[in-house]
Amino acid sequence: MKKWLSYLLPALVPAGMLLSCNGPGKRFNQTVTAALELDSTSIGVSTVAEGLNVPWEICWGPDGHIWFTEQSGTVSKVDPVTGKQQLLLTIPEVYRHRSLGLLGMAVHPTEPYVYLDYTHRTADSLIVSRLVRYTRGEDTLTDTKILLEFPGNTGHNGSRVIVGPDGKVYFSTGDAHHDEYAGDISKLNGKVLRLNADGSVPDDNPYPGNYMWSRGHRNIQGLTFTDNGHLFASEHGDATDDELNFIRKAAYYAWPHIEGYADRPAEKAHADTTDFTPPAKAWTPTIAPAGIAYYNHPAIRDWQNTLLLGTLKGASLHVIRLNDARDSVLDEKVYFTQHFGRIRGVCVSPDGDIYLATSNRDWNPGKGFPIPADDRIIRLSPIADTKGLIILPGAAAAPAAPVDKGAAIYKSYCEACHKADGKGVTGSFPALDQSQIVTGKPEALIHILLNGSKSTATEQMPAFQFLSDEDLAAVATHIRSAWSNQATGISDADIKAGRKPAK
Repeated sequence: MKKWLSYLLPALVPAGMLLSCNGPGKRFNQTVTAALELDSTSIGVSTVAEGLNVPWEICWGPDGHIWFTEQSGTVSKVDPVTGKQQLLLTIPEVYRHRSLGLLGMAVHPTEPYVYLDYTHRTADSLIVSRLVRYTRGEDTLTDTKILLEFPGNTGHNGSRVIVGPDGKVYFSTGDAHHDEYAGDISKLNGKVLRLNADGSVPDDNPYPGNYMWSRGHRNIQGLTFTDNGHLFASEHGDATDDELNFIRKAAYYAWPHIEGYADRPAEKAHADTTDFTPPAKAWTPTIAPAGIAYYNHPAIRDWQNTLLLGTLKGASLHVIRLNDARDSVLDEKVYFTQHFGRIRGVCVSPDGDIYLATSNRDWNPGKGFPIPADDRIIRLSPIADTKGLIILPGAAAAPAAPVDKGAAIYKSYCEACHKADGKGVTGSFPALDQSQIVTGKPEALIHILLNGSKSTATEQMPAFQFLSDEDLAAVATHIRSAWSNQATGISDADIKAGRKPAK
């Protein structure tokens, strides 16, 4: 079933009036056009808002509305009953470029504050990340206060903001393309930070006078608390090992020295001499995990005690079941692959409805996106009857790999950036089709595959030394002969020779 479904989901009257933070609500009927049938529950699919400009964060306000940021620099809210939108704030100093812009947001449940994270370009062209607090009025955000400002970059700026059950503000930061910052206690980059509501350092933080709660992170894209107060984060890896991390006080997650489970010799050596905390789960090939939300509502019994994780590269919703202690992963199922495109944000209503925010008008859309309705906030809500509805596929099985080994490796590691047609993304990822580096002397291509490339400020290609000589030869041969390229193949011996240090 293709993404044609996306055209059939206009903004409709919602499936249910949401519970506010202060009291019960009342459910209304809704006509939906598609459904997902689980073992115990049927889920209807509809659209609450469309035509948005890359909604990065969606969360609940105390008024029972969905609050959302758009990457271009606006904060708005939408009434989930009527679909009426209201602009609350425009931030002209937001610098949007590729993955930069207005990103995370948290609405404090007990204090009149809203916390926003965005990138800014200074007068001398430096990129910085800011955590800013606003005071929430009835329909306005005022009294701007910059709580933190620290180095940013053209990528790896994170980030998410969330208010914990302790009333503290938790803020994830990326390493800003400076690997060494992630483990450095004196730097704010590559961390989960913890602040008081007023922006001060909590007295019970692990390091006195320091915002740091955990360190050694590359680029966290999602934060959520479980109902027993455990904090989980979704994190982008490099060429391998996207991660789901159970975030603990003072824990060290070891980027850039370890990716995933410390299963390579150099990683094991580092793990043996440090207090490394392994991930709860890791994905190779990578899926580009994004927003995450904890679900434990009886409305959808099949998904109780799970983490709902949106993915960008995977363009899907991962439903990750936790153990009873909420500290490890039991299993995982994947839904909606390629139906809605990139899923950036996830949130759960007090009624147990689930909302997904798509990210198809960002800098790196998937094939066939955006569609005219993008970007959207999509509702998943329990329904009693699926008669007459389009029935969506259930949990996805692992996709079949291409028969050709080189094509399979390309699909796993390269296609998200350089695209299926080899054309890349203008200004970000170079085209491989008709590339002189690809079709020229093999040594140049082998060097880049083994060592990566940091030749541009906009994007850094990771090293693929972890792949075997056979695998690297296969993928190199594939891209040298794919599309309109007609260069000769590369052998295992060529790769082996390229690994030897120059004399």
